[in-house]
Amino acid sequence: MAYPKHQIGRGAPSESGVPMRPKEKVKTHAQGLLEDRRLDLMLRTDHELVRLAAAIDWDGLSESFGGLYSEKTGRPGIPIRTMAGLVLLQHTFGLSDEQVVREWPERPYWQFFCGEEFFQHELPVDFSQISRWRKRIGKEGVERILKLTIDAGLRTRTITPKQMQVVVVDTTVQPKAVEHPTDARLYRKTLHHLLRVAEAAGIKLRQSYRELAKSAFLMCGRYAKAKQFNRVARERKKLKVYAGRVQRDLERKLSDEAWEQHKGTMILAELALTQEKKTKGKVYSMHAPEVECIAKGKAHKPYEFGVKASLATTAWGGFALGAMALPGNPFDGHTLEEQLEQVERLAGTMPKRCHVDRGYKGHGVDSEICRVIIAGSRKGISKALKQEMKRRSSIEPEIGHQKFDGKLGRNWLKGMLGDAQNAILCAAGHNLRKILAHLRHLFVLVWAWFMAALRPLSRPLASEAGAA
Repeated sequence: MAYPKHQIGRGAPSESGVPMRPKEKVKTHAQGLLEDRRLDLMLRTDHELVRLAAAIDWDGLSESFGGLYSEKTGRPGIPIRTMAGLVLLQHTFGLSDEQVVREWPERPYWQFFCGEEFFQHELPVDFSQISRWRKRIGKEGVERILKLTIDAGLRTRTITPKQMQVVVVDTTVQPKAVEHPTDARLYRKTLHHLLRVAEAAGIKLRQSYRELAKSAFLMCGRYAKAKQFNRVARERKKLKVYAGRVQRDLERKLSDEAWEQHKGTMILAELALTQEKKTKGKVYSMHAPEVECIAKGKAHKPYEFGVKASLATTAWGGFALGAMALPGNPFDGHTLEEQLEQVERLAGTMPKRCHVDRGYKGHGVDSEICRVIIAGSRKGISKALKQEMKRRSSIEPEIGHQKFDGKLGRNWLKGMLGDAQNAILCAAGHNLRKILAHLRHLFVLVWAWFMAALRPLSRPLASEAGAA
C-alpha cells in the first residue's frame, strides 16, 4: 500500500493534535500484474523474518494503541503495525530513524514484517513521524512492545517458562549523545544558546562576542595541547565572562512574555555559569541537561556521561525480561525491587531466584517474593545452587551486545522520556535478534535432518559402494 504524499510528514492534525485512528488494511484479491508484486508469492515462507512476523500478536498491539488515536477527526493515521514494525526493525539492526525508513523500500522482508501485502517502492513514512509516534505511546507503550517480544519468544520456544524462573539483574551506563564535557566547551555552547534566544526575541545586544569567543575557544585547545594550563585558565575565564555579559544583557531586555517562553534556556545558562567544582547536580550539556557523570572505576573509562540503566535477563539464554532507565544515579540495591516488579509485569510471573553482584547488598527484597542471591554468598548455598551462581556473569556479554549490536551504547533520544524508551527498546531489539538467530538455526537443523533422511534414497555412500 503506497501512502499519498499528504500522509507523509506532519500532515493536518485534528484540533486536539491527535491523528485519526488508522483503518485496518483490507486484503485484496487483485489479479494480473499485481500478482507479480505479492510479497507472499515472492518471499520464502521459511525465512526467519516471515516466521517471526507470524509469531507476533499484531492485533493485540493495535488494540492497545488504538485509544491513543482520535476516532473521527484528523487525518488518517499510519497503520500501527507499520510504525511498530519500523521501530522494532530499527532497534534489531541498530539503525537510526532515517536509515530504517530509507532502507525499507529496498527490503521486501521488512515490508512483509510491517504488514504490507504488495511490494512498495515509496517510503512508508517521513522519518520524523517515528519520533512523534514514540512520544505518543510513551513509556507504557514501549513496555508493551517489549512484552510483545517476550510473548513471541515463548511462541517460538526461544525461551521457555522454566528459564524465566531464574534471572540475572545488573546495571550499566547508557551514554547520551554529548561530547566529552569541558568548561570551555560548555561556556561556548551557553553563549550560542543565549544568542539564539536574543535572535528569537528580536533583541539587539550590546555585543555578541561571537568572534571573540571563537578565538578564545581555539586558543584554549592549543594551550591545553601544549600543557600551558595557566593560559588555558585565562582563555576559559574569557569565555565565561563573555557568556555572563550576554546573559545579564538579556535579563535586562527580555519582556515577561519572552522570559516565560525561554525560561528553560535562561535558567540552564545561569546554572552553567554559577556552578563550581563541588556543586551537586551539575549541568554538563545545554541540549541534554539530564546527563549525569557516573564513575565507572575502570582504567580505560573512569567516567561516563549519561544515565544509569538496569537490565534483567534470564540466567540461561540471556533473554531480556526487563529494562529501565534510572535517573539520579541511585544505589543499585534500591532499584532491585522496582526491576523485579517490571519483570513480573512483562513476563507474567515473578522469578523464583535472582542473581546479582555485590553492589546490590542491602536491597531489601523479601525472600518470600524472590530469593536474591548475591555473588560470593556462602551461607545456605547448595552444590546445585553454586553451579547456578556461575551464570551471574552471563549478563555482561548481553549488555555488550546491546551496546554494540543495538543502540544502548549511544542514546540519541531526547530527555528523560528518551532515556526510558531507549533502554526498553534496546531490550526489545535484543530479544528479536535472539529469536531470529533461533529460527535461523532451527531451519538449518531441520534442513540437515531432511537431507540426511534423503541420502540413502539418492545414492549409496562411497564405503558402501566399495563393500558391494
